[in-house]
Amino acid sequence: MEDLYPQDKRGRITAKDGASEWIHWQSGTTQPLPRLIARHTRGPLLLTDRKAPAGTPTLDVCPETGRARLSYRRAEEIFEENTRLLANPLASPQEIEDLDGWTLHRLRHSALTHDAEDGTSTPMSLARSRHASVRSLERYARPGVDAVARHVAERDPAARRRT
Repeated sequence: MEDLYPQDKRGRITAKDGASEWIHWQSGTTQPLPRLIARHTRGPLLLTDRKAPAGTPTLDVCPETGRARLSYRRAEEIFEENTRLLANPLASPQEIEDLDGWTLHRLRHSALTHDAEDGTSTPMSLARSRHASVRSLERYARPGVDAVARHVAERDPAARRRT
């Protein structure tokens, strides 16, 4: 909570290796933040429904509610469950339980694919994704046929002379 800056659309996180990094988001993410934050001023943002078990690291417990930080696995389950209708718009309500929704991983990396299709540079894509190498990024940065055609057309010298 202390490191979220909704007005600037960014926040500081602690990465897997303990390093401090910045994440950035777009306007659509900023809209639900006031509801998620509510009156909390410190501690984890996304919390479980119950109190943290004894022995939970202090940084993973909300000092105001005593609830634990939501694990990535549980956040993934909740997100997948709540996006089943979005991912399967033609499904009937009876079928939804047996269908899959979107995953957080897919959500994150679909943005990278769209950026690649829009011509975002490799250094910018690396910085935004927080990937360590181009190799780990390349599977998401595969522009489709239409994006490549648009790229070539926009750089066609003959077309530029005509305009």
